[in-house]
Amino acid sequence: MVADTDTQPTRPQEGPGEHSVPTGSLFKQPRAVWAVAFASVIAFMGIGLVDPILPAISADLDATRTQTSLLFTSYLLVTGLAMLITSWVSSRIGAKRTLLIGLALIVVFAAAAGASGDVESVIGFRAGWGLGNAFFISTALATIVGAASGGSSAAIVLYEAALGLGIACGPLMGGLLGSVSWRGPFFGTAALMAVGFVTIAVLLRSESVPRTAPVPLSAPFTALRERGLLVLALIALFYNIGFFVLLAYTPFPLGLDEMGLGLVFFGWGLALATTSVLLAPWLTRGWPRTRVLWTTLLLLAVDLACAGALIDSTAGLITCIVVGGLLLGVLNTVLTECVMEVSDLPRAVASSSYSAIRFLGGALAPPTASLLAAALSPGAPLYTAAASVALAAGIAVVGRGALRRVDGGSEPLGVQAITLGES
Repeated sequence: MVADTDTQPTRPQEGPGEHSVPTGSLFKQPRAVWAVAFASVIAFMGIGLVDPILPAISADLDATRTQTSLLFTSYLLVTGLAMLITSWVSSRIGAKRTLLIGLALIVVFAAAAGASGDVESVIGFRAGWGLGNAFFISTALATIVGAASGGSSAAIVLYEAALGLGIACGPLMGGLLGSVSWRGPFFGTAALMAVGFVTIAVLLRSESVPRTAPVPLSAPFTALRERGLLVLALIALFYNIGFFVLLAYTPFPLGLDEMGLGLVFFGWGLALATTSVLLAPWLTRGWPRTRVLWTTLLLLAVDLACAGALIDSTAGLITCIVVGGLLLGVLNTVLTECVMEVSDLPRAVASSSYSAIRFLGGALAPPTASLLAAALSPGAPLYTAAASVALAAGIAVVGRGALRRVDGGSEPLGVQAITLGES
């Protein structure tokens, strides 16, 4: 259930060293955690998988750039909307069943997209893929944090590492299989997700993930009454516009073949994975999370503006894309940590509310970028993305009062209890 602030116990005033969670090695995790992390890598491949084949789909299916960009929009829109019910579902049928339902849906719809004969069908099946993705990724984070050893921060780093590795490998696989046929990446994803399904079914024990009380269907909506969570959701909304303009629009002005695009976005994803695991924790040890957040957002806005100015330079645009990956890795980890610690809400509820708004920003970005490029100039989408990310930085600064808790240096009581295996 959504936490009732009137009935919550008073939080003691703790120093940074009090009530600490035991720290363990990031790599010494139960097999259930590794099973979910492995499946997460495959699931996150789906985000960047279609990047290298966007021009090929546009050419082979006689689709406009705007139509092709809807492959991202249908996927992200359904993912975002479905996030609003995933905590309600998982609290009733359990994390393992929710994960398996999500993986099964991805297998079915990825294979169907690969067998499609027109762009409208691919767009529709990507929407079904997004539904499976919502069930999986919203539950995967809570499952990893709940079952991991070493506290929630270590678990979040592990989750973000899986995200980064998946995002890095997705374009590479898309380029390799897409150089044979644009259908290859879809069939490849279906096969890999089937492996992930078997992995979760065999290695994840239902009892290894703490069960939560049934969550009301209204919980993700009422959760946004928490000012801190609302501020983070708005930051993520405008940040994700920049994220997906960079991811979904830049393959067109780059003008590379499938393998070339795959290698560029592999470098982007590898940069993202590296900073999410190594740089973000180092930065948050020395700076408050809110300062890391707004500073990195401003740097990303500058990078996107540079990408707009260098739109006609292949080398310049590739450099901006990879630098963007470095910044995105920091932002993803810090935002996830903030969402997990900003309130006493159940993690699944907080994640559902935040992710729904975040993905809606991503859904809006790709077709808007294509329309702006056609109406104004090739660099216009990136300048708009820069303005959107700068707005996110402004929200982080103005709303920092609501985010004091994430700078406190200690984990919320609810996170401590679950990561310690208590009821």
